Amino acid sequence: MESLQQKLDRYSSPLDMLRTSLMGPYQFPIPTEFSNWREEQRAWREDVALMDQSFHMTDLYVEGPDVVPFLASLSINGFSGFGDGKAKQLVCCAPSGHVIGDMVLMGLGEHLVNVIGRPTVASWIQYNASLGKYDVTCTRDERKLDSDRPKKTFRFEIQGPKAWDMLEELNGGALDSAGFFRMGAIHVGGQQYRTLRHGMGGAPGLEFWGPVEHYADVKGLLLEAGKKYGLRQVGARAYGSATVESGWWGCVFPAIYSDEAMRPYREWLPALSYDGLASLGGSFTSDRIEDYYFYPADLDYGRLIRFDHDFIGRAALEARVGLPHRRKVSLVIEAEDAVAVWRSQMGDGPKGKAMEVPSAHYSAYPFDAITTPEGRPVGVSSYLNFIAPDRAWVALACVDEDVAAEGTELVLNWGEPNGGSGRPTVEPHVQMPLRGTVTGWPYSESARASYRKG
Repeated sequence: MESLQQKLDRYSSPLDMLRTSLMGPYQFPIPTEFSNWREEQRAWREDVALMDQSFHMTDLYVEGPDVVPFLASLSINGFSGFGDGKAKQLVCCAPSGHVIGDMVLMGLGEHLVNVIGRPTVASWIQYNASLGKYDVTCTRDERKLDSDRPKKTFRFEIQGPKAWDMLEELNGGALDSAGFFRMGAIHVGGQQYRTLRHGMGGAPGLEFWGPVEHYADVKGLLLEAGKKYGLRQVGARAYGSATVESGWWGCVFPAIYSDEAMRPYREWLPALSYDGLASLGGSFTSDRIEDYYFYPADLDYGRLIRFDHDFIGRAALEARVGLPHRRKVSLVIEAEDAVAVWRSQMGDGPKGKAMEVPSAHYSAYPFDAITTPEGRPVGVSSYLNFIAPDRAWVALACVDEDVAAEGTELVLNWGEPNGGSGRPTVEPHVQMPLRGTVTGWPYSESARASYRKG
């Protein structure tokens, strides 16, 4: 089986491989819409939204007496107090200190954890487990797109201002209103399931999971209970737009494609893995792949770093303490500029890159250049979404500190250079400017008021 390193050796550079890949945006293998994406977006703001997370994520089960020290050796996070019934965001870095990615980590027993998210970090964990330095084993329950085998569990997230009332009715009594990212339990249909308290779109939410054999029965009970609360199922189109509202940078470009220290991993990772097939697109172009990498502080993960343990990337991150870094912001696009892109699709003349709604993504890793109005490069955006309840196009961006203040005017360069790339998701087009105004993140006001609280 060809490795990622062997595949890279066939190209002039990692960027050449990534920019010519035919892969499109990350897929969510659920119906695109259950009603319409606009009302599905509105549901998590005003009523109740049911997000089916059963199929699009990789579940990695890591088990053994060394499970906590093993994961701590890979993570910038501290592990004090972690154990059964605890959850945390796991952020992994390369030796250079650049982010590889993040996943959700949940303690399911004294020596068992479940790591959930996109495939990238799961592969990094598996590789390090294979080195035999710790007494752990890994069992991978692959996302549905990468396996014909049924998933082991269902996973539902219930969001919105009326979600808690609906869930307590299903539970038959009050739920433990555990704080953000705390685990608890819920009873549905006579069965008890573990829960995780968090919010994908910024509104109050609870995620719970159980054996996949219970999928249909539990979903039926949720749909029935949700009738009086205005519940809507969220399809793939709306689901992909929730990240801008919550401010989560879900498609971090992983720092795995360069650096000699990462070569053994590239030699282990199959060429047909997600990151062996991934594509890079957008208006931001550089000849240095390191310009696509992020440090934890760039993505607001600097607050998670704990230098109380040894972990991969620690020395590099210690050397960066106190140094300037980029800031994560929301960029609200001028309506007339977005309209100009849509108008260019009609009549004669050059056409801009078509903007899919609500998520204008057309590669696995989107990168659009952000500049000042005068054209000075100041950052990148990886998410451009239309938020129907606010009637606004909003980009999640990472920009230099001197332009990160709310109210700053910036420009997102929309479309690829040289008329676009040859990927199937890209048609011939010209680049067009999208002016925008910096605001905070999460973009949703309700999210800012409640995110990580309560």
